[in-house]
Amino acid sequence: MKTTLVERYGLPPAEIEIQSFHTVDRLVSAHLIPTDPAEGAVVRRLIHAAGDPDIAGSVRLSAGAVAAGVAALQQGCPIFTDVHMISVGISTAMAARHGNRVACLMDHPEAPARAKADGTTRSIAAVRLHAAALHGAVVAIGNAPTALLALLDLVDAGVCRPALIVGTPVGFINAAESKDELMQRDVPYVTIQGYRGGSAAAVAAVNALLKAATGQLAPGAHILDR
Repeated sequence: MKTTLVERYGLPPAEIEIQSFHTVDRLVSAHLIPTDPAEGAVVRRLIHAAGDPDIAGSVRLSAGAVAAGVAALQQGCPIFTDVHMISVGISTAMAARHGNRVACLMDHPEAPARAKADGTTRSIAAVRLHAAALHGAVVAIGNAPTALLALLDLVDAGVCRPALIVGTPVGFINAAESKDELMQRDVPYVTIQGYRGGSAAAVAAVNALLKAATGQLAPGAHILDR
């Protein structure tokens, strides 16, 4: 009887997890993976989400950013996202452990009208409308560079200071520039320098942080969510 493709390539979920991160560690230079378990978990997940070992050299974590994000999550801070692709990818079970509300900025009912009145994108309007709520929150932006730029304007103006910004917008127009601006700010951040990034990267980082916040991350543990 002919062997099916599932029989040929299929593995138990636990084995997929183990092999995935063993592969990451094999393909990526050890100096690019932080030794801190939570920081290493974030970097490994970003590499895995991209399916690209070369992205490791472009991952940037500000000093103490991961610890700040984990602490904020443990204190029940909300998690805001720029698009639904990120909010639906975040583990609701893990977020519920500390009461972390997950909300998409674009859901603000006044965003379309505000964008039209101001002559801006809906992403910019949505960030501005949530300004006060973003203080002390984990904010994950993986799609819209304009959302990240608007958030940084609020930080510059002293309106809010998120506990952590996961800034991974992807693309060729202002994505790299918005992340360069992020890295120049005195605010905790996780980002990927250059054009690469995306919603999957933002989800990967936030879920890694939630793993650490809920005590599911032991030193040396693999953390791929299923």
